[in-house]
Amino acid sequence: MSPDVRPHTVPPAALSGGESRSSPGASLLPGIGLCAAITALAMAAQGLEERVAGHPYVEALVLAILIGIAVRTAWTPHPRFRTGIAFSAKQLLEVAVVLLGASLSLGAILASGPALLAGIVGTVVLGIAASVTICRLLGLPARMAILVACGNAICGNSAIAAVAPVIGAEPKDIAAAIAFTAVLGVLMVLGLPLFVPLAGMSDNQYGVLAGLTVYAVPQVLAATVPVSLLSTQVGTLVKLVRVLMLGPVVVAFSLIAPRLPQAEGPAPAPTRPGLTKLVPWFILGFLALATLRSLGLVPDPAVKPLTQLAGVLTVLSMAALGLGVDVRVLARVGGRVTLAVTASLAVLVALSLVLIRALGIA
Repeated sequence: MSPDVRPHTVPPAALSGGESRSSPGASLLPGIGLCAAITALAMAAQGLEERVAGHPYVEALVLAILIGIAVRTAWTPHPRFRTGIAFSAKQLLEVAVVLLGASLSLGAILASGPALLAGIVGTVVLGIAASVTICRLLGLPARMAILVACGNAICGNSAIAAVAPVIGAEPKDIAAAIAFTAVLGVLMVLGLPLFVPLAGMSDNQYGVLAGLTVYAVPQVLAATVPVSLLSTQVGTLVKLVRVLMLGPVVVAFSLIAPRLPQAEGPAPAPTRPGLTKLVPWFILGFLALATLRSLGLVPDPAVKPLTQLAGVLTVLSMAALGLGVDVRVLARVGGRVTLAVTASLAVLVALSLVLIRALGIA
């Protein structure tokens, strides 16, 4: 059996004991308030980055989980905070995933041509398979391996957050995967432009490479804007195709989830998942909203507020996840996870370069 290398945490879902006998809504307020305070601090820090550097190198989403981890390491939340933290880490995160669908339009994606679309889909699938294999060979638990693979191959933190509820990942797995991919996400933004002079890539080729490998859409912008407008446009388009893969990948892992081994003991007997397990409600909502947006049924003035709300809720959820991680234990097991994430990302970059050459992208 693979060794359990996951960092010890205090999962928010497990922190429900000892709460007061007040109404459910009132019991949520202290925890949500704590997460909101961390969110405000993270967003203020991102705003400062934007004013100083022009764009954020470390997004509020990443800052929120890092601040949450720091708070959790220095202080164990009182039981009255725990219900609200759990609610923020799960229910608010699911609402955020639904609202993200409003930012996607299928029309621009279909217009990019079948060869590139098929290549992006193939790169995502191969990237996930290779990453899971690498992580398992390095001894990572199955669920963390899946989280790392989806984060690398699709859209970083958002993919990790969306896949986690489907496979039954614990908050400590989610936070650990995000913490390690976040570091590499920043390094990618800073280092990927070196491919232009070192590999002699055109602006178009670099845009495809950035869209296939950089984690978050804002990070794609940060990695491509210094190169050219063409790189930014191509990178954003390719990135949106990767994001659109999130729905099918989540559905696929919902089928696989019952067969995943438990953290301890042998794998459970295969079971036939019910409809709510097969297609979680928030993924149906995500796809429905994306379809409505593509059909023009979501008015343009509503898109920006919905996307902004989704972003705030996601940051708030990441603060909650960070509050479940004790970094003192994380530091003792981080080397193997870091190696797995780095190797997985290297494979994704290699697959992307092969796709660029195979399609003859000039």
